[in-house]
Amino acid sequence: MLFERPDDDTLYDALIARSADYEGQAYVCVKTTGIFCRLTCPARKPKRENTLFFETIAACMHSGFRPCRRCRPLEQPGREPVVDLLLAALDDEPEVRWSEDELVRRGHDPSTVRRAFKRALGMTFHDVARYRRLGEAARQLADGARVIDAQLDAGYGSPSGFRTAFQRLVGKAPALSQNRELLFADWFDTPLGPMIAVADKTHLHLLEFHDRKALLSELEALQKRVRSSVAIGRTPVIDQIETEIRDYFDGRLTTFRTPLALGGTPFEKHVWAQLVEIPAGQTRAYGDLAREMDRPEVVRAVGRANGANQLAIIVPCHRILGADGSLTGYGGGLWRKQWLLRHEEKITQAKMEETA
Repeated sequence: MLFERPDDDTLYDALIARSADYEGQAYVCVKTTGIFCRLTCPARKPKRENTLFFETIAACMHSGFRPCRRCRPLEQPGREPVVDLLLAALDDEPEVRWSEDELVRRGHDPSTVRRAFKRALGMTFHDVARYRRLGEAARQLADGARVIDAQLDAGYGSPSGFRTAFQRLVGKAPALSQNRELLFADWFDTPLGPMIAVADKTHLHLLEFHDRKALLSELEALQKRVRSSVAIGRTPVIDQIETEIRDYFDGRLTTFRTPLALGGTPFEKHVWAQLVEIPAGQTRAYGDLAREMDRPEVVRAVGRANGANQLAIIVPCHRILGADGSLTGYGGGLWRKQWLLRHEEKITQAKMEETA
């Protein structure tokens, strides 16, 4: 019988009781510390509002949480020794940038390692290594550190490595120009990692963090919709949004003026318009948006429209929380969502103090 995930309140009760009923089937992520644990972890228990629950280790790590060092959720009995060996190497040698060549140099077959990790943890060894670096970047940001290249280093070994990956990403796009005006793509760095912008000469079509898993499919869908192709390059629109995003992260701006090309359905556009109306420093739940649209029955559709947004930060889907006030899914990673909300709270507080 397949595991049916209990609701979060049931899982929280199991956490408080250190119950083993859901061992290996659910994990708790603690928003205040950035770690994830087994439900049986002996550590001090977090408050309910500071917890998130996921069914897999992969989901926890993909959301930016790092494994607890007390209950060690990555450790599992009976799995292939190579998994524990390489996990220990990740702990002992955090400076290493793991490649297939590095695995071969240490006497491992990359294909064997990949399969062993997928069986044990539901993700590859390279996924684990990358998510650990992401978690470290999240920890530094949460502590208020100014991380210049933390996110870049978390995903790629060097700026030149990212440029190569970016060129490869755009180069995968299908050639559908058919004598139409090209779209142009470029990237710029932010305190939360590189962002990729796609624009024509007058409007911005896409703005996403570089490691969003759906980015490639978003680029392909965008080109099919506008029946054109994406080339690497700049337009005045990309220059404008880079300036505005820099001002946003510096705390000088929360309202964007870059012209937007919104390509969704009429319903999606309605939801996105509601998102833009949420002031910085405030949040809403999906149900709130549905009620503000006078359509309380479309909560799920509102959630899908929120997830279809391709203009990160500008159309502020990060300002949407769960009905209980908890963080919910965010394409850029929950750690980024948490950072953005804290950043906007600080901006709002600073403005209030200026006018007081």
